[in-house]
Amino acid sequence: MERKTQSLDWSLAPAGWDWAAQDEDGRWFWYRVRPSPSIGGGVWRAPSRAQTLAYAGRPNPAWDATLRYRHGADSGAGSAPSKTE
Repeated sequence: MERKTQSLDWSLAPAGWDWAAQDEDGRWFWYRVRPSPSIGGGVWRAPSRAQTLAYAGRPNPAWDATLRYRHGADSGAGSAPSKTE
């Protein structure tokens, strides 16, 4: 399933998984905690049990600008980012 960044559908996210981000290869992931960009680049990192594949999109060289936070969620797992969808 391929989607555009603007059509991120939060209704598909598991309950409590309030973060989403896209890796450079185009794959989007849901996160239970705020992920961090990888030191090597190209991917977001979080503990393996705190991330799950959302869907595959097109490769994105601007992957590091894709971090999203679900509006209305409690940001107890980290502060809300400056860019939200």
